[in-house]
Amino acid sequence: MTRKSISTNTPVVNCDVCGRTLLPGEAPNVFLAAGEKRNVCELCTQRASHEGWIREGLDDATVRRGHNGRSRGLLSRLRGHRDADDGHDEHHHPPAQQERDRERPPQPVREQRNVHAIPTNADLKMARALDLFNGSSHPRTVAGVARSLGPPIVAVRPSLTEGSVVTIVVGWELSWYRFEIDLGDEAAGVRLVNQGTELSELEPADQMPNAAADEQGELHLAAQHA
Repeated sequence: MTRKSISTNTPVVNCDVCGRTLLPGEAPNVFLAAGEKRNVCELCTQRASHEGWIREGLDDATVRRGHNGRSRGLLSRLRGHRDADDGHDEHHHPPAQQERDRERPPQPVREQRNVHAIPTNADLKMARALDLFNGSSHPRTVAGVARSLGPPIVAVRPSLTEGSVVTIVVGWELSWYRFEIDLGDEAAGVRLVNQGTELSELEPADQMPNAAADEQGELHLAAQHA
Protein backbone atom coordinates (compact mmCIF):
# COMPACT_ATOMS: atom_id res chain seq x y z
CA MET A 1 0.00 0.00 0.00
CA THR A 2 1.33 3.38 -0.97
CA ARG A 3 1.20 6.06 1.73
CA LYS A 4 -0.22 9.41 0.76
CA SER A 5 1.08 12.60 2.31
CA ILE A 6 -1.57 15.03 3.43
CA SER A 7 -0.61 18.67 3.18
CA THR A 8 -2.52 21.80 4.06
CA ASN A 9 -2.18 25.38 2.99
CA THR A 10 -2.58 26.67 6.55
CA PRO A 11 0.23 29.16 7.20
CA VAL A 12 2.43 28.71 10.23
CA VAL A 13 1.75 31.37 12.86
CA ASN A 14 4.08 31.97 15.75
CA CYS A 15 3.31 33.94 18.90
CA ASP A 16 5.38 37.11 18.91
CA VAL A 17 5.58 36.99 22.70
CA CYS A 18 6.54 33.42 23.61
CA GLY A 19 7.56 32.23 20.08
CA ARG A 20 5.27 29.18 20.23
CA THR A 21 3.76 27.90 16.98
CA LEU A 22 0.02 28.15 17.20
CA LEU A 23 -1.91 24.89 16.77
CA PRO A 24 -4.14 24.37 13.73
CA GLY A 25 -7.43 26.07 14.39
CA GLU A 26 -5.94 28.28 17.11
CA ALA A 27 -6.63 31.87 16.08
CA PRO A 28 -4.03 34.45 17.10
CA ASN A 29 -4.89 37.64 18.89
CA VAL A 30 -3.66 40.57 16.87
CA PHE A 31 -2.00 43.42 18.75
CA LEU A 32 -0.43 46.68 17.58
CA ALA A 33 3.06 47.54 18.77
CA ALA A 34 5.21 50.34 17.40
CA GLY A 35 2.88 50.64 14.44
CA GLU A 36 3.20 46.95 13.49
CA LYS A 37 0.82 44.03 13.92
CA ARG A 38 1.85 41.33 16.36
CA ASN A 39 0.35 37.82 16.67
CA VAL A 40 -0.20 36.78 20.24
CA CYS A 41 -1.46 33.47 21.54
CA GLU A 42 -4.29 33.36 24.07
CA LEU A 43 -1.86 32.58 26.89
CA CYS A 44 0.25 35.69 26.23
CA THR A 45 -2.43 38.37 25.82
CA GLN A 46 -1.86 39.63 29.37
CA ARG A 47 1.89 39.85 28.82
CA ALA A 48 1.33 41.76 25.57
CA SER A 49 -0.97 44.22 27.34
CA HIS A 50 1.59 44.55 30.11
CA GLU A 51 4.17 45.57 27.49
CA GLY A 52 1.82 48.28 26.27
CA TRP A 53 0.69 46.52 23.10
CA ILE A 54 -2.81 47.47 21.94
CA ARG A 55 -5.32 44.81 20.92
CA GLU A 56 -6.49 45.43 17.38
CA GLY A 57 -10.13 46.43 17.11
CA LEU A 58 -10.31 48.04 20.52
CA ASP A 59 -10.23 51.82 20.85
CA ASP A 60 -7.23 53.02 22.81
CA ALA A 61 -9.40 55.71 24.29
CA THR A 62 -11.64 53.06 25.86
CA VAL A 63 -9.28 50.45 27.28
CA ARG A 64 -5.58 50.70 27.85
CA ARG A 65 -3.37 48.71 30.15
CA GLY A 66 -0.50 50.43 31.91
CA HIS A 67 2.70 48.94 33.21
CA ASN A 68 1.03 48.05 36.50
CA GLY A 69 -1.25 45.58 34.69
CA ARG A 70 -4.44 47.43 35.62
CA SER A 71 -6.75 48.76 32.96
CA ARG A 72 -7.60 52.42 32.92
CA GLY A 73 -10.96 53.44 31.55
CA LEU A 74 -11.70 56.62 29.69
CA LEU A 75 -13.44 58.18 32.70
CA SER A 76 -10.52 57.53 35.07
CA ARG A 77 -7.98 58.86 32.57
CA LEU A 78 -10.03 62.00 31.96
CA ARG A 79 -10.37 62.49 35.71
CA GLY A 80 -6.64 62.16 36.08
CA HIS A 81 -5.99 64.74 33.36
CA ARG A 82 -8.51 67.09 34.91
CA ASP A 83 -6.96 66.79 38.36
CA ALA A 84 -3.52 67.37 36.91
CA ASP A 85 -4.75 70.45 35.05
CA ASP A 86 -6.47 71.79 38.18
CA GLY A 87 -3.32 71.34 40.23
CA HIS A 88 -1.23 73.02 37.58
CA ASP A 89 -3.59 75.96 37.35
CA GLU A 90 -3.78 76.31 41.09
CA HIS A 91 -0.04 76.56 41.59
CA HIS A 92 1.20 78.10 38.37
CA HIS A 93 -1.67 79.99 36.79
CA PRO A 94 -3.59 82.08 39.35
CA PRO A 95 -6.94 83.49 38.23
CA ALA A 96 -6.81 86.58 36.08
CA GLN A 97 -8.19 88.67 38.94
CA GLN A 98 -5.27 87.68 41.17
CA GLU A 99 -2.84 88.57 38.38
CA ARG A 100 -4.43 92.02 38.05
CA ASP A 101 -4.30 92.52 41.83
CA ARG A 102 -0.59 91.70 41.86
CA GLU A 103 0.12 94.14 39.04
CA ARG A 104 -1.88 96.92 40.65
CA PRO A 105 0.37 99.38 42.49
CA PRO A 106 -0.16 99.56 46.26
CA GLN A 107 -2.59 102.22 47.36
CA PRO A 108 -1.17 104.93 49.61
CA VAL A 109 -2.25 104.77 53.21
CA ARG A 110 -4.79 107.44 53.84
CA GLU A 111 -4.74 109.41 57.03
CA GLN A 112 -7.81 108.63 59.04
CA ARG A 113 -9.84 111.67 59.92
CA ASN A 114 -13.07 111.86 61.83
CA VAL A 115 -15.02 114.08 59.50
CA HIS A 116 -18.40 115.29 60.72
CA ALA A 117 -21.10 117.33 59.12
CA ILE A 118 -20.49 120.96 59.95
CA PRO A 119 -23.48 122.84 61.44
CA THR A 120 -24.82 125.46 59.08
CA ASN A 121 -25.70 128.24 61.52
CA ALA A 122 -23.64 130.04 64.16
CA ASP A 123 -25.60 128.83 67.21
CA LEU A 124 -25.17 125.17 66.26
CA LYS A 125 -21.48 125.70 65.53
CA MET A 126 -20.89 127.32 68.90
CA ALA A 127 -22.86 124.66 70.75
CA ARG A 128 -20.91 121.88 69.09
CA ALA A 129 -17.59 123.61 69.79
CA LEU A 130 -18.45 123.93 73.48
CA ASP A 131 -19.37 120.24 73.65
CA LEU A 132 -15.93 119.36 72.30
CA PHE A 133 -14.25 121.81 74.68
CA ASN A 134 -16.07 120.35 77.68
CA GLY A 135 -14.98 116.86 76.65
CA SER A 136 -11.31 117.87 76.69
CA SER A 137 -8.86 118.47 79.53
CA HIS A 138 -9.12 122.28 79.30
CA PRO A 139 -12.07 122.71 81.72
CA ARG A 140 -9.75 121.65 84.57
CA THR A 141 -7.44 124.54 83.68
CA VAL A 142 -10.34 126.97 83.61
CA ALA A 143 -11.65 125.73 86.97
CA GLY A 144 -8.19 125.98 88.54
CA VAL A 145 -7.63 129.60 87.44
CA ALA A 146 -11.19 130.56 88.38
CA ARG A 147 -10.58 129.47 91.97
CA SER A 148 -7.88 132.17 92.19
CA LEU A 149 -9.18 134.92 89.87
CA GLY A 150 -12.91 134.41 89.95
CA PRO A 151 -15.34 133.68 87.09
CA PRO A 152 -13.95 134.40 83.61
CA ILE A 153 -15.52 136.11 80.64
CA VAL A 154 -16.15 133.65 77.80
CA ALA A 155 -16.54 134.71 74.15
CA VAL A 156 -17.43 132.07 71.56
CA ARG A 157 -17.31 133.09 67.89
CA PRO A 158 -17.36 131.21 64.58
CA SER A 159 -14.47 132.24 62.35
CA LEU A 160 -15.31 134.81 59.70
CA THR A 161 -12.84 133.30 57.23
CA GLU A 162 -12.96 129.57 57.96
CA GLY A 163 -16.46 128.12 58.04
CA SER A 164 -15.57 125.09 60.14
CA VAL A 165 -13.48 126.87 62.81
CA VAL A 166 -14.85 128.21 66.10
CA THR A 167 -12.79 130.42 68.44
CA ILE A 168 -13.23 130.38 72.24
CA VAL A 169 -11.67 133.07 74.42
CA VAL A 170 -11.61 132.61 78.19
CA GLY A 171 -10.24 135.62 80.07
CA TRP A 172 -9.64 137.25 83.47
CA GLU A 173 -8.12 140.62 84.32
CA LEU A 174 -4.65 139.07 84.61
CA SER A 175 -4.83 136.18 82.17
CA TRP A 176 -6.60 134.96 79.02
CA TYR A 177 -6.56 131.95 76.68
CA ARG A 178 -7.66 131.61 73.06
CA PHE A 179 -8.74 128.16 71.81
CA GLU A 180 -9.70 126.99 68.32
CA ILE A 181 -11.82 124.01 67.29
CA ASP A 182 -12.11 122.75 63.70
CA LEU A 183 -15.54 121.15 63.37
CA GLY A 184 -14.44 119.60 60.08
CA ASP A 185 -11.70 117.64 61.84
CA GLU A 186 -12.88 116.98 65.37
CA ALA A 187 -10.20 114.34 65.89
CA ALA A 188 -7.65 117.17 66.02
CA GLY A 189 -9.20 118.21 69.30
CA VAL A 190 -9.20 121.62 71.00
CA ARG A 191 -6.08 123.68 70.25
CA LEU A 192 -4.66 126.39 72.50
CA VAL A 193 -3.50 128.91 69.90
CA ASN A 194 -2.64 131.92 72.04
CA GLN A 195 -2.60 133.34 75.58
CA GLY A 196 -1.80 136.62 77.33
CA THR A 197 -1.86 138.53 80.59
CA GLU A 198 -4.14 141.53 79.95
CA LEU A 199 -7.63 141.72 78.49
CA SER A 200 -6.61 144.89 76.60
CA GLU A 201 -4.55 142.64 74.32
CA LEU A 202 -7.78 141.17 72.95
CA GLU A 203 -9.99 142.55 70.21
CA PRO A 204 -13.21 144.20 71.38
CA ALA A 205 -15.31 141.31 70.04
CA ASP A 206 -13.32 138.85 72.15
CA GLN A 207 -14.17 140.89 75.27
CA MET A 208 -17.94 140.60 74.68
CA PRO A 209 -19.01 137.51 76.62
CA ASN A 210 -21.79 135.29 75.28
CA ALA A 211 -21.04 132.24 77.43
CA ALA A 212 -19.99 131.40 81.00
CA ALA A 213 -18.07 128.76 82.93
CA ASP A 214 -19.46 126.61 85.75
CA GLU A 215 -17.59 125.37 88.84
CA GLN A 216 -16.09 122.45 86.90
CA GLY A 217 -14.71 124.80 84.28
CA GLU A 218 -17.16 123.63 81.60
CA LEU A 219 -18.47 126.32 79.27
CA HIS A 220 -22.06 126.99 78.31
CA LEU A 221 -23.73 129.55 76.09
CA ALA A 222 -25.27 132.39 78.11
CA ALA A 223 -28.90 131.36 77.50
CA GLN A 224 -28.17 127.76 78.49
CA HIS A 225 -26.14 128.82 81.56
CA ALA A 226 -28.90 131.09 82.77
